[in-house]
Amino acid sequence: MAKPTILIIGHGYVGSELARQLDEAGYLVTAVNRTAEDIRTPFPLVEADVSSLDSLDSLQSAVDWPDLIVHCASSGRGGADAYRSVFIDGVKNIQDVFTETPIILTSSSSVYGQVDGSIVNEDSETSPDRETSKILCEAESLVTEAGGVALRLAGIYGPERSVHIKKMLNGTATIESGEVSRYLNQIHRDDAASAIVHMIAREETNHLGHVFNVNDDEPITMRDCYEKMAAILGLPIPPESEPDMNRKRAWTNKVVSNEALKTTGWNPAYPSFIDALTKDPRLVTSIREQVTQA
Repeated sequence: MAKPTILIIGHGYVGSELARQLDEAGYLVTAVNRTAEDIRTPFPLVEADVSSLDSLDSLQSAVDWPDLIVHCASSGRGGADAYRSVFIDGVKNIQDVFTETPIILTSSSSVYGQVDGSIVNEDSETSPDRETSKILCEAESLVTEAGGVALRLAGIYGPERSVHIKKMLNGTATIESGEVSRYLNQIHRDDAASAIVHMIAREETNHLGHVFNVNDDEPITMRDCYEKMAAILGLPIPPESEPDMNRKRAWTNKVVSNEALKTTGWNPAYPSFIDALTKDPRLVTSIREQVTQA
C-alpha cells in the first residue's frame, strides 16, 4: 500500500529535516517555502506564501492533493503581526484551499506562562503574557477543532543552532543569579521532526483533535546546563548575572512534560540536552565553526 502524500508548509530548520525523514521513509513529499531555494532535493520543493490565499490557490493547482498537511512555517522571528499572518491567516487559508485535509501544526511550549517551576502537561492552563503565544493558542484551536493535531515544541536546538552552546563557546554565557534556577525545556531538531513523522505514521485516529508537548525527557535548570556544559567542553563555569525579566521569549519557569506523547510510542533519540552534547558529533562542531568564523 502506498504511503500518504504529505505537504509540508515551511522548508526551514525543522521542515527540511522533516521532509528528509519522510522522504527516506517512503512518503510522497512536497515541501513549500515562501521564497525560492536554490538547492537540490529528492522531492518537489515549490514556492508559496501560506499567508496569501491567492498563493495557496496557485499551489493547490500545482501539486498532488495531500492526504495530510504539516504547517511548520516560521514567522521569521517577527512580532505579533507576523505571527498572526503566518499562523492565524495561514491556517485559515490552508483550511479554505485544502478543504477537509488534516493539519499538523507545530506550535510552541511558550503557550505555558507558568513561572513557579511546576510541571505542565497538555491539560495545564495556557495563559501566556506575550501576544505571540496567545496567537499560537488561537491557531491551535483552529487546527484541533477541525480534527488536526497541534504539537507544542520546546526550544529547538541542533546542528548549527543552540544559543546556549554558542554563548559558552564565544564567552558570553552567564548564569542567572538568585535562589531560583530557571528550567530550560528543549528538543533536538531531529527529534522534533521524528515526533511529527510518528504522528503521521500512526494508524490510529484517537490522537486527532489533540495537543501534544514535544520535549525531551530531562528538562534541566540553567545552572545545571551551563555547569555540565563547562565540564564537557573543558571551559570555565560562566559568571552569574541578574535575570533578564524582559527577555524576548518572556520569563517563564516550568517543566514541560512529554509523557502524553511518549505513551503513543514515541521516544527521543536524544533524551536530554547533555546527552546530545556527547552523542551528536555535529552539534558542538558546527556551532564552534560559526563562532570561529564570526
